[in-house]
Amino acid sequence: MTDTDRDFVPALGKGGSLERYDAAIALMTREKRWRGELLRLAAPAAGERIVDIGCGTGTLAIALKQLSPATEILGVDPDPAVLAIAREKAEAAGVSIRWFEAMGDALDDIEPLQSCDKIVSSLVFHQCPMEVKEAIASQMVRLLRPGGELILADYGEQRSALMRMLFRQIQWLDGFEYTEPNARGCIPPLLDAAGFADVEEARVVKTPTGSISIYRARRPLA
Repeated sequence: MTDTDRDFVPALGKGGSLERYDAAIALMTREKRWRGELLRLAAPAAGERIVDIGCGTGTLAIALKQLSPATEILGVDPDPAVLAIAREKAEAAGVSIRWFEAMGDALDDIEPLQSCDKIVSSLVFHQCPMEVKEAIASQMVRLLRPGGELILADYGEQRSALMRMLFRQIQWLDGFEYTEPNARGCIPPLLDAAGFADVEEARVVKTPTGSISIYRARRPLA
């Protein structure tokens, strides 16, 4: 069994269709708003190497490359079907991105990913069991160079009755066991426990499927 033979929740849940993924995310999550905030906080710069963990169909990776053509962008996802879409989208956009098929917690042996300047990730953690969330967070710390930055967007703490109710849609789609820790605000303490410093919830964006939080953190210098 190879690493990517391990079970994972597909991009649009167990019953979703990849053909509808990009349209569904745009409609259900106010994607332009939170991705725009994520891009602004990621602030890709010339000469940096940025790894997108759980890159899906490549929307974020492509946007980062378009924003800063001199930044090296690498995308990682365990699903070969979404990577095929990502490659097609990157080719159509005329950008060069390196893609890797791998689980987000099993990247230590992929040399190009090591000692990267920044890691970005979006809508990944809520689809993972708690032990995998923890393993991915620890993997992110190991990949970053000292002082490197993580910018992560995902469903975070659902702080109102309305957001809780709307988030039920995602819980039905991706499973209550995986999503409930996110709704209770697990991500900041999880990043702290993994060894990140300066963990902060930088933005909260209310969407038709619950609130999406954007988190920032750094690997300590020592």
